[in-house]
Amino acid sequence: MKFAVLVFPGSNCDLDMYHAIKDELSEEVEYVWHDEQDLSAYDGILVPGGFSYGDYLRCGAMANQSNVMSEVKKAAEAGKPVLGVCNGFQILTEAGLLPGALLRNKKLKFMCKNVDLKVANNNTMFTNQYAQDEVISIPIAHGEGNYYCDEETLKQLQDNNQIVFTYSGENPNGSLADIAGIVNERGNVLGMMPHPERAISEVIGGAEGLALFKSIVKQWRESNVNQA
Repeated sequence: MKFAVLVFPGSNCDLDMYHAIKDELSEEVEYVWHDEQDLSAYDGILVPGGFSYGDYLRCGAMANQSNVMSEVKKAAEAGKPVLGVCNGFQILTEAGLLPGALLRNKKLKFMCKNVDLKVANNNTMFTNQYAQDEVISIPIAHGEGNYYCDEETLKQLQDNNQIVFTYSGENPNGSLADIAGIVNERGNVLGMMPHPERAISEVIGGAEGLALFKSIVKQWRESNVNQA
């Protein structure tokens, strides 16, 4: 499987994403600069965290105007897996690929620590290697991770089982319904605030995020076998 790790001015988790794919999964991966206009060679798209364009205007707003985002939308429409983490989640909401928005943390402070997440839906291409309701420990690092949407959208997310991760125990940022990660209706675009790419090895404190990337590869391989 061949992954693209998007790089915007201000991205700072692209190295972590690259390491997770190349060194832990042993899959093919390349950095892709924000002005790229063709992502057709890639099987999966990773939108990393950081502070794209310095978080000016709104987090992710300027990144959404980059050339590469029209290609990300094409990839999503084609059913390819698209993962946005932290600032990547913010970018995906700005792009309209996911509903809702990310607001300032409830305490108005940047937070960087490990949190417990519950796998609220393990029947997705991103979570098939987890058990339903499994609790995992994943780092967060954000100042604007407070997920918000209107009541109608929340009901749709709940009815369609699009809420994939919720905070377990402590809700660190005030997110509506404890939401930490959601997918689109089709299930191939995931946005989440916690950083699974920073939890891929016991050497760095835990490996509970690795199953997310393994889930993507497993789904892709099975899909290709079925198509063959």
